[in-house]
Amino acid sequence: MARTKNREYQQVLSPAYTFSRRWKMGGYIRLSKEDLKKALNGKDDSNSVKNQRDLLNDFYRKYQEEFESITEYVDDGHTGTDSDREAFQQLLADVMSRKIDCVVVKDLSRFARNYSDAGSLIDNLFVQMGVRFISLAENVDSYKDPDSVSSIIVPITNVMNDQYCYQTSKKIRQVFDYKRRNGQYIGSNPPFGYVKDAKDRHHLVIDPDAAEIVRLIFSLLLKGTSKRGISFYLNEHGIPSPSVYKLEKGMTVSNKPDGNTLWSGRMIHTILTNPMYTGDLVQGRFRVKSYKVHQIETVPEEEWVWVADTHEAIIDKATFEKVQELLLRDTRTSPQGRTVHLFSGFLKCADCGRAVTRCSGKNNVYYACATYKSRSRNACTMHSISHARLEAAVLYAIRQQVHLAVSYSEVIAQINSAPIKKNQSFRLDDTIHAKERELAKVTRYKQSLYQDWKDGEITQQEYRDMKATYDRQINEVSDVLARLTAERAELANGVDKEHPALVAFKKYQNIDALSRELLIELVDHIKVYENGNISVKFKFADQLRRIAEYIDVNTAESPAWAV
Repeated sequence: MARTKNREYQQVLSPAYTFSRRWKMGGYIRLSKEDLKKALNGKDDSNSVKNQRDLLNDFYRKYQEEFESITEYVDDGHTGTDSDREAFQQLLADVMSRKIDCVVVKDLSRFARNYSDAGSLIDNLFVQMGVRFISLAENVDSYKDPDSVSSIIVPITNVMNDQYCYQTSKKIRQVFDYKRRNGQYIGSNPPFGYVKDAKDRHHLVIDPDAAEIVRLIFSLLLKGTSKRGISFYLNEHGIPSPSVYKLEKGMTVSNKPDGNTLWSGRMIHTILTNPMYTGDLVQGRFRVKSYKVHQIETVPEEEWVWVADTHEAIIDKATFEKVQELLLRDTRTSPQGRTVHLFSGFLKCADCGRAVTRCSGKNNVYYACATYKSRSRNACTMHSISHARLEAAVLYAIRQQVHLAVSYSEVIAQINSAPIKKNQSFRLDDTIHAKERELAKVTRYKQSLYQDWKDGEITQQEYRDMKATYDRQINEVSDVLARLTAERAELANGVDKEHPALVAFKKYQNIDALSRELLIELVDHIKVYENGNISVKFKFADQLRRIAEYIDVNTAESPAWAV
């Protein structure tokens, strides 16, 4: 819909009309960002602040005998669908306190584009407060011509203004969505570490100085420093926080520092969890609820717009995934602590499944079940193990796994150099066929349920319960079948001696001590048993099992390389 053009306002009643009271006029002016852009481009200056002010002042001078005062309220750069405008709210406050009793606007769209808000104020609040309302463009005057407020033109105009905002909002969202899906950055302020490309403002390029700070933050976390400890480190070394850094560089800052210019744990968390540092463009994580309700809400992750490899990465994807996994662990520290303990977030009780926590005795450090220690000594047992024994046992387990990976690589090299390699596992084939038969049987049972219900052999509730059971069984068998099929496909492609699972362990062939980085890369979790024994669940367990299958298939019967 085209905007209402300026029209000369007309006096509804004859000049001979006399007034028994004088009004305290409040002239309301609003300019939206869209109006401002049009004015700057020379397309339309009819709604400029100056134009509206001139019209309201001219009206005041022309009918000055009706008014004892005039107060101006200006909202510059605010949409009419948002009622939380500073000057607009001040106008309403002055109405309630009776500082003004007459509201004058250039046209209804300046007052509000929200149909319900406009109608509620004009028809209800202003009437109850005895406030005169005048809209110059539509010749509405609730005092001179009360019927003009009830005229069909007012609600129709308000609805049209509301619809205009809805259509505009819809078009803007469509354009933004198109740009996001095409890998164009549409945010106003890039993430810390990036700046907008001078040649293309929808493309991000690395800011070298800020990027080094980002890399430092990731590195410190992987070395065992807590988020709180990282913030202390940065502050103590005089490294500027993002807002201070941008101000120093003369960049645009969305929120200027309000006296607190230091790093915080929350800032560190925001950087550590931002996938855009991997070179992927991830947008649409937040949105305005609607064109009427301007509250920001979080968007579910499955609705984010994710476009891979749109700009240069600051953090490689493997490192980023390591950090995300680490952040999910329980890595709390003491109030004064800055370093995360070596096994923090890795230990589990073998019986109750809860964390095994670190304890300090007089002369030693040991670990105990959190259930036993903090909840109930009847619910679980202590599962105690000293730090020295735990560290030695885990180091031994890792060394054994490293030795196994090296052995696997050597055997695979021999297998792959042989003229003929086997790539079929009869064990896998038999297991897959068994699972396929099981899936077919459960599916048949599920299909016959409906007819059993219709024939009256089972009740509707029994039908629902049994169907849910069969659905669950079908999903479980399907998941197993998919895993086995993938395993067979990988076996058919063969195994390279530089398989990522083997490389991950082989690079630690000469370890003589544990580090947090090593645990993060190789260990999923460690179970502690009541007798002080442990079991280590390594990462890459499924890949290593498939590698073992490949070796088993090719060494079961005197292969060529063994002759």
